[in-house]
Amino acid sequence: MDQITLSGVTAVGHHGVFDFERRDGQPFVVDAVLHLDFSKAAASDDVLDTAHYGEVANCIRDWITGEPLNLIEALAVRIAEDILQKFAVDAVDVTVHKPKAPIEVDFGDVAVSVHRRRT
Repeated sequence: MDQITLSGVTAVGHHGVFDFERRDGQPFVVDAVLHLDFSKAAASDDVLDTAHYGEVANCIRDWITGEPLNLIEALAVRIAEDILQKFAVDAVDVTVHKPKAPIEVDFGDVAVSVHRRRT
């Protein structure tokens, strides 16, 4: 299976369980790996025969900046399911990073990852 990888799609969102997270917002970073067959796109050399990664990036940004969710797990699943619904991909891996999560110890990043495939 061929892959398109989008790394570091970043926007400010208001996801989290604490009032201040929903009020103030914070950066979220999303990586997505789209699994699909490039055969048709390679033969036609036409963007319509692949998953347009610019449109995928817009979809991801819209979820980050959209209606607040409590959990980044929920955000990751919704992004993955939306990509499967809107784009001709066989499967997708989505990782949501919350680098400014309200954790009281020093840390570099917190992230969740999901894998979803077309059934």
